[in-house]
Amino acid sequence: MRPYKDLEVTDEYVIREFDQNIDPIELMWHRDDEDRTIEVLECGGGWKFQFENDLPLNLEPEATIFILRHEWHRVWKGTGNLKLKITKHLD
Repeated sequence: MRPYKDLEVTDEYVIREFDQNIDPIELMWHRDDEDRTIEVLECGGGWKFQFENDLPLNLEPEATIFILRHEWHRVWKGTGNLKLKITKHLD
């Protein structure tokens, strides 16, 4: 089972939600097979995003993060739900 729920899936993007009740252990380091742009649509308090070898960044509504293909990253749990728009760049 995945630690998120996909609310909307199109050929261009995915709207993904992480529930406030998620077990933080489920938010693991991972890499993706394509470049991605992440846009924060909704964010409770304390959610963070971290690239490998960097300090975590606070997530706030309207923040945008670009992730290169195969770049290690993770999300840190906060309070409230986190909703993201994920655009995959398949070029």
